[in-house]
Amino acid sequence: MNSSGRTLGQLAQLLNARLIGCADAQVDCAAALSSATATALTFMVGRRHLEELRHTKAGAVLLEERWARQCPVPALIVDNPHVAFARALTLLYPSRSNESGIHPSATIAPDAQIAPTASIGPNVVISAGCRIDDGVVIGPGCVLMEKARIGTGSQLVARVFVGADCRIGQRCLVHPGVVIGADGFGLAQENGRWLKVPQIGRAVIGDDVEIGANTTIDRGAVEDTLIGDGVKLDNLIQIAHNVQIGENTAIAGCVGIAGSAIVGSGCTIGGGVGIAGHLKIADNVHVTGMSLVASDLDRSGPYSSSLPAQSMRQWQKNAARLRHLDDMARTLKRLETEVATLRSTIEFSDNKKHP
Repeated sequence: MNSSGRTLGQLAQLLNARLIGCADAQVDCAAALSSATATALTFMVGRRHLEELRHTKAGAVLLEERWARQCPVPALIVDNPHVAFARALTLLYPSRSNESGIHPSATIAPDAQIAPTASIGPNVVISAGCRIDDGVVIGPGCVLMEKARIGTGSQLVARVFVGADCRIGQRCLVHPGVVIGADGFGLAQENGRWLKVPQIGRAVIGDDVEIGANTTIDRGAVEDTLIGDGVKLDNLIQIAHNVQIGENTAIAGCVGIAGSAIVGSGCTIGGGVGIAGHLKIADNVHVTGMSLVASDLDRSGPYSSSLPAQSMRQWQKNAARLRHLDDMARTLKRLETEVATLRSTIEFSDNKKHP
């Protein structure tokens, strides 16, 4: 990506940082702490990167006050270096503006409403009754079915499918291959055969949502599938019909959420987590990667159910013991009963000897 240079004085002012170093020095790119050169901006969080900080060759480092004495190069002192670095990247690497207009290869229904400031790319299909608001960017190969609506300032990067009647809010970023509003897995069994249940709900995406590549969000069966404002979804996530996800929840890659599950606001869900259907997860719940959520999580805080990787020999020993877990539980219960009986007998004898 093309970068735009800034002086350290400008960055300090724009990031509300305290500068230690020359205000006229300039950085024109960003890099990792260990590989940054004299014109690169980087950041440092946590003691584990302290040795890298001491040897960095960066043009400037965003860091907390407590590490300032350890920094051998100019420093920008902030409360949250990661957040400040994210903001700095938008200054060093400004987004390219897209020209408004409709590419000649796009197929647009006559009654589709497209704002004059929208940008419609090659081979886009926009169906009847769609509405595209101001500043929307629809990238190559996207398909919008009947009455889909895209809110102001949102971007569909490429090959995004938006189903009929589905909604995407304002300032959303939807990466390639995303499918919003495909049919959910709705089936009824009749005489041993599966009967498809029509999926008549919508998928409704809030404002400021980011959806990673090849993620799928099913439309509702009857009610809508709802993704709240500020939600961040990684790549390859499956969200089933009628799921609800609260505001500002972040979900990592390869998570599967079954139908009608409700995930609260401010949650974080680690990679590979499986969430069963028809359950509720409270606000501010944090589930570690590869966990299985099979029942309601009704209190905020961290949850985990995965087993960390271990040597094959240790795993084999544990697996062998797991096969005998039920027998061990029965034996333990029997021993507890015998101990309780023996204790009662001893206490009875003692009472007879010492009335």
